[in-house]
Amino acid sequence: MENKAMLQPLGLDIWIVDGPSIQFYKIPFETRMTVIRLQNGDLFLHSPIQYNRELATELETLGRIRHLVSPNWIHYAYISDWAETYPQALAWASPNVRERARKQGVKVRFDRDLQDSADPEWAGDLEQLIVHGSKVHTEVVFFHKRSKVLVLTDLIENMSSKTLPLWIRPLAWAAGILAPNGKMPIDIWFSFSGNRDKLRKALTRMLEWKPETVVLAHGDILRENAPQRLREGFRNLAPCGHGH
Repeated sequence: MENKAMLQPLGLDIWIVDGPSIQFYKIPFETRMTVIRLQNGDLFLHSPIQYNRELATELETLGRIRHLVSPNWIHYAYISDWAETYPQALAWASPNVRERARKQGVKVRFDRDLQDSADPEWAGDLEQLIVHGSKVHTEVVFFHKRSKVLVLTDLIENMSSKTLPLWIRPLAWAAGILAPNGKMPIDIWFSFSGNRDKLRKALTRMLEWKPETVVLAHGDILRENAPQRLREGFRNLAPCGHGH
């Protein structure tokens, strides 16, 4: 398969790599890693995909593999493989991920915890915030200033029907996650029902960053009219200052 596990540039110092799909609730989900080269030459691997030597070699030509980042509680499975190969790298934990890994019997050692604002290691390159408030889902989002790319994980899914088995397509449509109009999955949306104010504040902050592209872990990247697509992706939740 061409282009599998190979870097695709998205902008200055930012790439994506699409990996093999994984089964989650018996549904195949494609995997995607976002790679950012920081100003000091270190690499930030967001949601690392399955380790393979060919990909690792390609990454080494870009810089030193330094940050292995779990952006939410279900995106961590391959961090330990990368950490084993690159012992000098730091593994970053998102909220609730340690508990999830323990429950799943996955051995992974996290070195540091992601906070609500960018760590000094990458504050010059990235903005970040934790989208709190859901009983089901908490996610750390990142904005790469240089390329104006917003990096989301599961807050919006925009899955091409071509990648889904026939029986899943009507379910994906009902859940609101089919491209080209993919949105926040309906279960995540309902889990924020008591905390829409927190979600609204998070959306407002993301729009203030003025993203031009939005990367998603699952499905087609939002490349045009990014602010408008972001609002639609948050199911037309009005940002702060735009009426409630």
